[in-house]
Amino acid sequence: MNPPKTITLALTGASGMPYAMRLLEYLLQHGNKVYLLYSQVAQIVAKQEMDLTLPSRSRDLETYLYERYQAPQGSLRVFGREEWFAPVASGSNPADAMVVCPCTMGSLAAIAMGLSDNLIERAADVMLKENRKLILVPRETPFSAIHLENMLKLSRLGCVILPANPGFYHHPQTVQDLVDFVVARILDHVDIPNDLMPRWGETPTDQE
Repeated sequence: MNPPKTITLALTGASGMPYAMRLLEYLLQHGNKVYLLYSQVAQIVAKQEMDLTLPSRSRDLETYLYERYQAPQGSLRVFGREEWFAPVASGSNPADAMVVCPCTMGSLAAIAMGLSDNLIERAADVMLKENRKLILVPRETPFSAIHLENMLKLSRLGCVILPANPGFYHHPQTVQDLVDFVVARILDHVDIPNDLMPRWGETPTDQE
């Protein structure tokens, strides 16, 4: 069995909250530790897209998510954008990997410029300087030249740009199948085994 990992998951205000919540669910239910960071706009998107009312206070959100996913105690810590004493704010205590999902173009630009004006941006900056895996999941279309230039800059720095673009070769039957396609690709890039979807060249029976 693979040892559990510590993953920082940051929620920003782009569309695509179902990807983030499914990723969080999978990480917690498979023995990993999650540091969850979130913005105020992410709360608005969660309400709009999933009818989820995420509490504004980080401790209240932590309690809510523990109950929602029946997560083991100690597997989740939640931090707001200005909680600078969070472990993820320092290179002395980096997570194994960080995923920004969904990732706004504003957050992507700030990370590319190294602004570190809030905890999400600082945590991403820590991952880059410590040579840890950083995955950004943008949900935007079309991309402008500015967006593409920022993505190229981050890619050259070792960041994984993983747009929320589900494939169809696995013959999805539900919206959940499309969500799981993207989440499976994220899990692959943080080296967490999963069987959320058949792989290319496989049939569902090959996974059994």
